[in-house]
Amino acid sequence: MREIVINENDAGQRLDRFLAKTFTHLSHGIIRSALRKNRIKLNGKRVNADERLVKGDVLRLYMDELLAQKAKIFLYEIPRDLNIIYEDENLLILDKPVGLPVHDDNENSPDTLINRVLLYLQDKGDFKPENEFSFRPSLCNRIDRNTGGIVVAAKNAECLRIISQKLKDRELTKLYLCAVRGAVTKRADTLTAELEKFPEQNKVKITAKKTLNSRTIKTAYRVLDSGENISLLEVNLITGRTHQIRAHMAFIGHPLLGDGKYGKLSKTFKYQALYSYKLRFDFKTNAGILEYLKGREFEVKDVWFLEKYFNIKDNKK
Repeated sequence: MREIVINENDAGQRLDRFLAKTFTHLSHGIIRSALRKNRIKLNGKRVNADERLVKGDVLRLYMDELLAQKAKIFLYEIPRDLNIIYEDENLLILDKPVGLPVHDDNENSPDTLINRVLLYLQDKGDFKPENEFSFRPSLCNRIDRNTGGIVVAAKNAECLRIISQKLKDRELTKLYLCAVRGAVTKRADTLTAELEKFPEQNKVKITAKKTLNSRTIKTAYRVLDSGENISLLEVNLITGRTHQIRAHMAFIGHPLLGDGKYGKLSKTFKYQALYSYKLRFDFKTNAGILEYLKGREFEVKDVWFLEKYFNIKDNKK
């Protein structure tokens, strides 16, 4: 039997997420199975996966044979390269390069943004992987492998909880730049449609009318510049669904340049011309330990397709 007493830094997390971060070699399926079989108890009682942990809680794990399997942490060499826009004691704001996955994906590459973050913090002495009961720094948001731009990494559990809630409550504004095919005639608009996911194809479908499994999406944009049969847009996702910008722009006849999934393959573009370039902390309610970020804005100055295709050296025009 393994006993864990929850400290202040780990309080506020869901039980299943705490366990997944603490014992990285245990899958979510194994954790949920152990919960169903009552092999995990909180303060001596049966507990659900979504239970929020409180400082002083006593967690007992009756699964020694599973816990004995140690995760192989950092037994590989991966780049330490990080483009850090901002850092303080609570978080990192990063510019993720195009082509780098945020987490492990189907290609199972160890070189991911979160692993680079963990190695960076380990080198600084801010994270010790051998301390299995400490909070494991985590990403607060994610973007596709082939999309570049801003990702926030939390250094402590309270920061992760606050940012996650603020994202849910739309108290953070994330703006994207994208280059699309054709001249977008309406200079600004808020588009509404229905999106249905097809996970087995890693693709979504946009329709004008609601279907049995669709969810409503809203995408706001404004045209920043136009070139020869291309347009530069700034996009604000009113809803945030899988592939929303790519699929929605293709649906209205303006697919992203370089997007072979929803548009046309391109010899010129290796990746879709999409970048999460600006983050604004628009807190409307108290943000606790992150209140000092209220009203602050962070921006990526070097977006790879601006200068080459629009003769713009940064994001100002």
